[in-house]
Amino acid sequence: MEFTYKTRGVCSRLIRFRLEGNTVRDVEIVGGCSGNSQGVAALVEGMDADEVIRRTEGIRCGWKDTSCPDQLACALRAAQAQQNREKAQ
Repeated sequence: MEFTYKTRGVCSRLIRFRLEGNTVRDVEIVGGCSGNSQGVAALVEGMDADEVIRRTEGIRCGWKDTSCPDQLACALRAAQAQQNREKAQ
């Protein structure tokens, strides 16, 4: 299933990705630092979403309360919640 998440409090504008079950695929972080975004996307490709959340949640960028990796964790949590709602219907 494909997801798009509008980021908050970071330089990037949005995160697009797919979840195959709970496996993270095709992450694209739009805006922000290109090298960091590409690196994070490559590192999480094929990982279990819960593991990505565990590793990235709470990371801060400088003085900000969040970061692009933290926003990816938020995006994955939102996607999991959506999947659970759709399964329950």
